[in-house]
Amino acid sequence: MSFFSDRTILVTGACGTVGRELVRQLLDCQPREIRAIDTNESEIFFLEQELQTANRGRPHPVRTLCQIGDIRDRDKLNRMFSGVDIVLHTAALKHVILCERAPFDAVQTNIIGVRNIIEAALDNDVERVIFTSSDKAVNPTNVMGTSKLMGERLFTAANSLKMQRRTIFSSTRFGNVLGSRGSVIPIFARQIAAGGPVTLTDSRMTRFIMTLEESCRLVLAAAEKARGGEVFVTKMPVIQIADLARVMIDELAEQHGFSAARMPVTEIGAKPGEKLYEELMSDEETRRTVELTEMFAVLPAFRSVYEEISYDYDDLVSRTVENAYVSSPANAMSKEELALWCRRHDLLAPWLKDAPILPMPGTERKRAA
Repeated sequence: MSFFSDRTILVTGACGTVGRELVRQLLDCQPREIRAIDTNESEIFFLEQELQTANRGRPHPVRTLCQIGDIRDRDKLNRMFSGVDIVLHTAALKHVILCERAPFDAVQTNIIGVRNIIEAALDNDVERVIFTSSDKAVNPTNVMGTSKLMGERLFTAANSLKMQRRTIFSSTRFGNVLGSRGSVIPIFARQIAAGGPVTLTDSRMTRFIMTLEESCRLVLAAAEKARGGEVFVTKMPVIQIADLARVMIDELAEQHGFSAARMPVTEIGAKPGEKLYEELMSDEETRRTVELTEMFAVLPAFRSVYEEISYDYDDLVSRTVENAYVSSPANAMSKEELALWCRRHDLLAPWLKDAPILPMPGTERKRAA
């Protein structure tokens, strides 16, 4: 029986890439009810239709409730959290440049919204709440990363506020989910379909990567493992972004009538605040981290506040971690390994020949020379 069986689970940001996949995976866990909230009216309607279709033919259909909901609306959250056992909080403003342009909105959603989640969970005696954070919360260089770090700290601190309540608050942190909204894959695919150039900010750039299905599976695993206050950091493979561009060109260029060998690749310079490599765990955090089979658990910095919490895990590998977890080029997959990884996970399937790609606005398709 699944950990989520016969429980009522609420997912915020349910129409986002990660939120929607979490809802899909939860259907197979036989919960009592799934509640999905999002600010996107059209997408929440389509999600409801998708869930109704998925429920047809199931021997035990899962009750679902899809509603428009904003995490900045504390009263609405309080009503939606009534009777909920587990909350998976994915709603956020996540685009770096947009958060820089609208920092107060980022604070309202990524910080005040988190506070609203915490207070609604405490008021309704929710069993556990999981916050999905970002690699950009580690040594942040921008508003989005700083707001995500604050969200993590609020979730950790919430475990000292609950008094006699049962609620457990923990966070998960992972890097790039390839193919998600805002991911580089759709951008590269459209550039290739238009005949190039494929643009790199810096050819030396490395990133952690993970498939959508795997990242969501690990969020659900973290929800089950959570003791309170820790940040779960998923173990992820490393790639060079330049290698990803070349793999995609090799796979996609010819189907659009272009020569892969002649497809131009242009380096345009790193964006403000953009790092050459990703950090999922800092040097300071390693001193309070334990290693598990598929992830690390970064324990609270102020352990004396949480001394009543026992951080014992069934899949403990090591109680010590020596090195910061960064996307070092030395650990990156080779171009050949990356190509095999993409094929194994059907990562480029949406952009192969039978799936037409809409050109980016303002671009005209070039003819192959």
